[in-house]
Amino acid sequence: MPDASGLVTIDDVRAAAGRLDGVAVRTPLVPAAWAGGELWLKPEGLQTTGAFKLRGAFNAVALLDDDERARGVVTHSSGNHAQALAWAAAAQGIPATVVMPDAAAPLKVAATRALGADVIMVPSAERDSRVEQLRTERGLTFISPFDHPGVIAGGGTVGLEIAADLPDVDTVLVPVGGGGLISGIAVAMAAAAPSARVVAVEPELAADLAESLARGERVRWDPERTYRTIADGVRLPVVGELTWRHIQAHVDEVVTVPEDAILAAMAAIATRGRIVAEPTGALTTAAFLTDPGRFGRSVAVVSGGNADPTLLAKVLMDAAGWTPRPASR
Repeated sequence: MPDASGLVTIDDVRAAAGRLDGVAVRTPLVPAAWAGGELWLKPEGLQTTGAFKLRGAFNAVALLDDDERARGVVTHSSGNHAQALAWAAAAQGIPATVVMPDAAAPLKVAATRALGADVIMVPSAERDSRVEQLRTERGLTFISPFDHPGVIAGGGTVGLEIAADLPDVDTVLVPVGGGGLISGIAVAMAAAAPSARVVAVEPELAADLAESLARGERVRWDPERTYRTIADGVRLPVVGELTWRHIQAHVDEVVTVPEDAILAAMAAIATRGRIVAEPTGALTTAAFLTDPGRFGRSVAVVSGGNADPTLLAKVLMDAAGWTPRPASR
């Protein structure tokens, strides 16, 4: 259970690791000598649903009581948490409803439906209100994509694995949208590898956390601003209330990266690292490649691999300088 301050503890993260044993893939640290410094990639795209979100979703569902299980769960998500909750709920025999923004990648929408969830599409600005309506009408339990102790603790198991596999790591680079993953990783690193720095990475076009830390308070960006970034997993307008407190307590720094660096990192991870990364998953490598000497011995959490095939193909063709030729007649 969270401590007296309401923050997730290392005991919560360790308990989550026990629940996830045999469920989540224990992803390796893949050396990336090609990056120009000491970098290892943590490829969470190897999870069953293609992203780290499975860890938090399964842990949160496992903590439900019998009444909550009978009624079912609901969430909002652009895709990765949607798939994770749908999978976790199905694995534990619980109905799931997912509210998705109408700008969500079709691949992620289809995957969520295929996992058995009831998917409801809405304009991005209506996600919260529709979830609240469903909670009231159907008695569903809300599992936040990030602002939930069980989700945070599940994400923290990524940090436990990093600390075990590379105990002398200097920096752990983590992408940030709502802040659940970095909150859990930061709790784990503070206990298991306290000398390591935990650094948040955001796109320049969705840098609400950078502004929040600069001002000392949560700053909300208009969704029209955050939706400019190609990194669809971090388009949220503000970090969560609970995750904000974890970030203030445990995160050392936030850095931002431009869109072209994200796309270049996607290409490098695929062609040099032989790993598929969606744009959000490429954020951390983009930060490292921008300044390889800055972070020391580093782990870049590649948070997901659910890249849109058309985008991935374009990124790789652009990186190769290849231009499609008109079809011959």
